[in-house]
Amino acid sequence: MQAFMGSLFVNNFTLYNRTYHAVIEADTAYRALITNINRYYVRNKAGHMLPLSTLVTYKADATATSISHFNIFRSAEVDGSIPPGYSSGQSLDALKAIAAKALPRGYTYEFSGLSYEEIKAGNITIYIFLFSIIFVFLFLAALYESWSVPFSVLLAVPISAFGAIVFLTIFPLITGKEITNNVYAQIGLLTLIGLSAKNAILIVEFAKLRVDRGEPLLQSTIEAVRLRFRPIIMTSMSFIFGVLPLVFATGAGAESRNTIGIAVLGGMIASSTISIFIVPVLFVLFTRFSYGKKQLKWLVDHHEELMEKARKVEESNIDPELEYDIAQAHAENKADRARLGHGPTGQADV
Repeated sequence: MQAFMGSLFVNNFTLYNRTYHAVIEADTAYRALITNINRYYVRNKAGHMLPLSTLVTYKADATATSISHFNIFRSAEVDGSIPPGYSSGQSLDALKAIAAKALPRGYTYEFSGLSYEEIKAGNITIYIFLFSIIFVFLFLAALYESWSVPFSVLLAVPISAFGAIVFLTIFPLITGKEITNNVYAQIGLLTLIGLSAKNAILIVEFAKLRVDRGEPLLQSTIEAVRLRFRPIIMTSMSFIFGVLPLVFATGAGAESRNTIGIAVLGGMIASSTISIFIVPVLFVLFTRFSYGKKQLKWLVDHHEELMEKARKVEESNIDPELEYDIAQAHAENKADRARLGHGPTGQADV
């Protein structure tokens, strides 16, 4: 029956330097219908040929056109959608609870596709946020040469994240669109780390430069806010208007664009309206803690000297590292002269 109706591989043979597969099978006219099985004969113990219809019976039955397997085992695929107001994680937990109650003994379940990737990723998002903030902190610490001043920049990030979460919560209530805290919202939150830090850097960088040149801390901070307010608003507004097409996008893939746009929009609005008032206060607090009263007083007392030095550096365009190397060379030369007993003019002391 297998050879006549389903074909059977016999062997390979070579002819004219080519290899052919030898497969036996009944002619099409003798295997087109199930009733053709009555025309097949087999030999009994007595050596007589008997039709198969005297030995077997058959009947038509309905079955699946294709049988799916998953990890070798027979499987049935179950697809579902997330109901409004619930996240993908909550839906996966609900499916696990239903499977634990409804599946009979011997049956199990596995997730595939995006659900499998989400479960596999686990809490990796927390580590991504953590490493992103650590790297930003290290870059700012190297930029400002301080371990405390960068906190005045980084503490603007939670304000932006708060604005993004508020907009992700309120926007569906206003528009009726279903927006969840999915991976696209998390991408938007990661983007806000750099965007909110940018606004804070514009203030902190300018204020710290003035403080290092001996100007009073409060006066330097207020002047930095006054001079940097317009650039911050201009860049923030241009970015806010730039993400509006994502917020109001429609069509295929609109949900992902809406989620990223709403998260970034809310974060930038909060950064532009709240952070610009919080960052200067944080800068003053952390600068007082980092510099101390003595150093701030010394900077103010030597304001003219520091400004003159800054003007010389700007006029000659001296690299600070090169200036440090020159100062070190002068100090070493002076130490060598003192050790050899020479005066400033190079003549021996008597």
